[in-house]
Amino acid sequence: MNSTEAEEVVLELERLRRSVDVGFATTRGDLALLLQRADQTDKTLDEHEARIEALERTRWPLPSLAAATSCMALALTIWQSLGR
Repeated sequence: MNSTEAEEVVLELERLRRSVDVGFATTRGDLALLLQRADQTDKTLDEHEARIEALERTRWPLPSLAAATSCMALALTIWQSLGR
């Protein structure tokens, strides 16, 4: 192997190294972006869970109120029918 072939090999290895470094940098950037999006998704999911829990807490009396109202209507109907 003469000196020009050795220089060509060295240059080619340097190009390959640079290519690999750029690929790794791109991959690291993509992974950082994916991690950031995952964190944002987790935050959004936590916010949605909190909102759903708040809605569930405020909704629980509705079936009870509906049952109480129907019982009152039944009682009034019976009272009116017995009163006449």
